[in-house]
Amino acid sequence: MNQLGILAVAASAPAEKQSTYLFVWEQLEGPGLAIIIVLVLLSTCAWTVMAFKALQLRRARKYNRFFDDEFRGQTRVLEMFERRVSAEGCPLFSVYQEGCMALEERLRDKEGNRHRYVSLKSMEHIKGLLECSVARESVALESGIILLAVAVSGAPFLGLLGTVWGVMDVFSTAGQPPYLASLKYVAPGVAAALATTVAGLLVAIPSMFGYNWLVHNLRVFTVELDNFAQELASCMETEFLKDE
Repeated sequence: MNQLGILAVAASAPAEKQSTYLFVWEQLEGPGLAIIIVLVLLSTCAWTVMAFKALQLRRARKYNRFFDDEFRGQTRVLEMFERRVSAEGCPLFSVYQEGCMALEERLRDKEGNRHRYVSLKSMEHIKGLLECSVARESVALESGIILLAVAVSGAPFLGLLGTVWGVMDVFSTAGQPPYLASLKYVAPGVAAALATTVAGLLVAIPSMFGYNWLVHNLRVFTVELDNFAQELASCMETEFLKDE
């Protein structure tokens, strides 16, 4: 085969197909690239929050189970409090500690003498403090969840913004001289523009599943805290509220 034939065969041979992701990444520039970087940072923050909250809830669930067994095994409400038991990171213990400190304060008068019973007014005050403690623990458990909500609702819109901006840029360029409106010139820009929407969905979808899972578990924790606070208040009334 002569040299001319070899050149003709080489020209007619199909070029090696490039990876879609690599091709799109090479086409990204300007606003589209900036939005992709923002979405990557947002995704990193969202995954960090999901991992941290999952570990926090797992640890709190384990500590709550141990504390509940210990609490139900005591014969007096203040028994664990008087033994100076400490359980950092346990939401139920924090509520118990707050309630016991309020009860101990109400049992003592200004001279420091400790009484056997408390008044109904003092018991209502203790109940209010227990409710505040439950609210504080619930807020502490929910910290950081707002970032997942932002990722779920904001990431798709950021991706859509990048796509609309990219398509607008592609067609505005194709509509100006020298009018390069063929598929060869338009397709790469459109592909790069669509990449931002894909990135936005890749951020939002895992964040949505993580957000819903965390919200469900946080609601369960809040109900458990509220039920424990009511049970603790009932035990305190039974043991320390004097019948009139």
